[in-house]
Amino acid sequence: MNDVSLDAYCSEISARTDQLRAAVRCAEAGPAGTPVPTCPGWSLTQLARHVGGTHRWAARIVRTRATGPVPHDLVDDVFSPGPETPAALDAWLAEGAAELTGALLDAGPGAPVWTVAPDGTARFWARRMTHETTLHAADAAFVTDAPFAVTEDLARDALDEWMGFGALPRVLEAAGPDAPPLTGPGRTLHLHATDVRQAEWLVDLTAEPITWSHAHEKAAVAVRAPLTDLVLLLYGRRTPADASVDVYGDADLLTLWLERSGFWLRK
Repeated sequence: MNDVSLDAYCSEISARTDQLRAAVRCAEAGPAGTPVPTCPGWSLTQLARHVGGTHRWAARIVRTRATGPVPHDLVDDVFSPGPETPAALDAWLAEGAAELTGALLDAGPGAPVWTVAPDGTARFWARRMTHETTLHAADAAFVTDAPFAVTEDLARDALDEWMGFGALPRVLEAAGPDAPPLTGPGRTLHLHATDVRQAEWLVDLTAEPITWSHAHEKAAVAVRAPLTDLVLLLYGRRTPADASVDVYGDADLLTLWLERSGFWLRK
């Protein structure tokens, strides 16, 4: 179980939203004219609408103590009429983040709510929205050449969250019967952060169910990179070929695992 507090999650949601707001205000071509290469087809306007819509969607889930799925038009429909100007987008992002953090703090971490993966508490949404917002702050930083890094505790937590998602049965079920097998004899992956101590993850794909642990063991493929770059790799903002990432062993297994494990977190 992660030990990041609800207050820390909410503070990070606010801070990362502020980074995106700054990018929206400073984009030389304006947000509508500034493409986001890491989100193909989106401009900063669409990125901002997605983040603000996602915050409002999660806030509604928590505020209403939803017991089942809630419509997520605000998350997906980023091209419908909405805030356009830098000032309007800036205010809309600030309002959405405040609505989300307010709902989370009012509810408390243990409030029972519907979640998209096993957990069933408001803490799930604090964690998920923290890493979702951080990812999109990175997208904006890449556009504006702003510095970007994830603090050690939250980067570790982001990787742990990813590992949990990657071990869900849906990872195997979603691919369909004709997809290349993900599990099989000798299929293991080891991720090792190079810039902090004792930050390692071992993924065991040798059989079902998929499991993972914090361990240092030889694996079929090993990945070494700074902690922030490991987070960005798993979320598709780095590739195994990037200079900051070193891959040893079965690179095809790594590619397959990244594709299959991240199928429901794209954009």
